[in-house]
Amino acid sequence: MNSTNLTRRSLWATLLLTAALLPACNFADRSKGSSEDFSDTPTSGNVSVSVDETFAPILESQVDTFQKLYPDAHIHAAYQPEDSVFLAFLNDKSKAIIVSRKLNADENKALAKQEYAAKVTKIGIDGLAIILHPGNPDSLLTVEQLRGIFSGQTTQWSQLSGQKKLGEINVVFDANRSSTSRYMRDSLLQGKALAPRAFAAQSNPKLLDYVATHPNAIGVAGLNWVSDFDDPQVREYRRRIRVASITARPNPKRGDYIQPYQASLPNLSPELLAANPELQQYPLRRYLYAISREARAGLGSGFVSFVAGQKGQLIIAKSGLMPSNVQARIVNTRKQY
Repeated sequence: MNSTNLTRRSLWATLLLTAALLPACNFADRSKGSSEDFSDTPTSGNVSVSVDETFAPILESQVDTFQKLYPDAHIHAAYQPEDSVFLAFLNDKSKAIIVSRKLNADENKALAKQEYAAKVTKIGIDGLAIILHPGNPDSLLTVEQLRGIFSGQTTQWSQLSGQKKLGEINVVFDANRSSTSRYMRDSLLQGKALAPRAFAAQSNPKLLDYVATHPNAIGVAGLNWVSDFDDPQVREYRRRIRVASITARPNPKRGDYIQPYQASLPNLSPELLAANPELQQYPLRRYLYAISREARAGLGSGFVSFVAGQKGQLIIAKSGLMPSNVQARIVNTRKQY
């Protein structure tokens, strides 16, 4: 056998081996459940997105508008409790998520092991509405009173105002391990345990229905469930429940209690608040984030850009939340005589 034939055979063997190995070198390892699809673009293709179900009304509008603008784009949105959303993100089941907190240190480490980095975009400010039965007269509550209720130290409505007929306070959340229960535990109660008798209704509609039919109940809902009065479902909810007014001020007067309306959501500096004592921020506020794990400009990144852009921010504003691209400013007016 001459050297030329040997060289040719070696070359063919190398080419055949390379061809056999190419399918195994797929960057999107489907056997590991990856959701990667390199055929998509920022405005076309398919992508899975996980959404904290607290924000379902807003994101349903965002997805619907985006897909109408870009008919070749298909957003597969899953509305889940917060824990499930982050689990899907870390397991690469979702390329983007809509949540009310950033990844923690352990979650960032887990993502780094996969050689990905989270891209975090702030898209709005939400307020948590404290909802009551319309027959409950205790619709003005201080932050300290809320701490007593949600920690379980205050168990009877009579401890607040002497209203004995309402009896025991029933604390209800939307779902187990939801973002609203986490916020109340970590922010309102500063890490202390929630009331032992607090329970989950298993969805936001069921939460609202429960409060509407139980005079002694108190619940927590994302603002978008009760703020968009153009939505017939929201108008029906507001007819059946009452949104409490809250204040963080000590020894408050009646005018100090505020509801989570849009103008009370922006973060104002201590200097501005001190110079304008009539101003007050709603105490139960939180940021809303869109987080992507895409390392390229895919459909997940395109959807996040849309939500953070002009059209997406208008949808957030219409829902009653504060868009992230709006800066609050104080305008002083003078009467003209």
